[in-house]
Order: sequence, then structure tokens, then C-alpha cells
Amino acid sequence: MRLQHICGTFLIASTLFTAGACTSSKPAVGQRGYTETGKASYYSNKLHGRKMANGEAYNRRKLTAAHRTLPFGTKVKVTNLQSNKSVKVSITDRGPFVKGRVIDLSEAAAKRLDYIGAGIVPVEVKVVKPAPVR
Repeated sequence: MRLQHICGTFLIASTLFTAGACTSSKPAVGQRGYTETGKASYYSNKLHGRKMANGEAYNRRKLTAAHRTLPFGTKVKVTNLQSNKSVKVSITDRGPFVKGRVIDLSEAAAKRLDYIGAGIVPVEVKVVKPAPVR
């Protein structure tokens, strides 16, 4: 009887440990909760109207962004780590291709984060809605 109790306790403990390990793993790139930090820059006004990697024309008044790997259509929350202001944007383009930068934002998004004058700001990027499955 005691051996059954010990085995049962071990089975329950190992199951709980395994379940806990699964819930504490980090979200994969592009999945809800995936987070990264780095620097953000924003698009030049001269790019307004030009075609982005997703095929649409860039509109500086929309809340869009470029990221190197997140799928098009992914919604992310970008937080300015200096002012703690946040904005939600949709990934529509590829870039930035400068070391240390994790995202390029539209002018409208950069204004919401209050860093137009600075040009570059430290940010946290967090996926709030994965891209739709196509």
C-alpha cells in the first residue's frame, strides 16, 4: 500500500512539474506575448506613397510598422521605454536593417510615442495579436 502511495505521489508531482514547465516557456516569434526590446526609428516622409513589402502603399498617417521577421498583419504594442507611452501597430513592411533597431514605425505611430524629435528611442515590442492564418 505504501509503495502505491509513493508511486501515485511521484506520478502527480511529475505531471505537475511537466505542466508547469510548459506554461512557463516563452512564446514563439509571432505568437501572442512574444516580446523583444531594442531601438525604434521611424519612416521618412519621402517614403509616403511608396510600396511596402506587403504590396500596399505606405501611408504616414496610419499606425503601421516594419519588422524583420514578424508576419505581415501581426499586431504589436510598442512601448517607449523613456516615456512609457504605447501604441498598437500592424506589421506591414520589412526592416529595419540597422544593428540594434527592432522596429521602424510610421510617422503617426512615432508621434503617439512622442519621439519625433529624438528620431530613435528604446522600446519594447510585444505581440498582442498574431497574424491571421492565410
